[in-house]
Amino acid sequence: MNIKPIKTEMDYQAALNRLDKIFDAKIGTKESDEADILGLLIDDYENIHYPIEAPDPIEAIKIRMKELGLKQVDLVFEIGGKSRVSEVLNRKRKLTIDMVRNLTEKLSLSAGLLIKDYQLTQ
Repeated sequence: MNIKPIKTEMDYQAALNRLDKIFDAKIGTKESDEADILGLLIDDYENIHYPIEAPDPIEAIKIRMKELGLKQVDLVFEIGGKSRVSEVLNRKRKLTIDMVRNLTEKLSLSAGLLIKDYQLTQ
């Protein structure tokens, strides 16, 4: 096992290639331990060099709806009427505090994500 910090893009690519080769190593072997450590190093490098920003509130709602197999009509109780759901999801109306509370419960999304600011469309 020859593990070193990932400092450059070349180190990163080498780590990815090595992880690809040992990814399915049997648990408890040296290769399995190496894969675990490489995974942590790669994750750290990616978080620093390739950060992924959280989606805006409306995108987060749409993603969660898709994951749960929900349609707009399924959010009528949480948002308040078919037309209101449509307005919110089409960025014509902002989420209210009550909507955020209800959606947090229904969709298991964090309130912190849902209260982020986003732009309305005209």
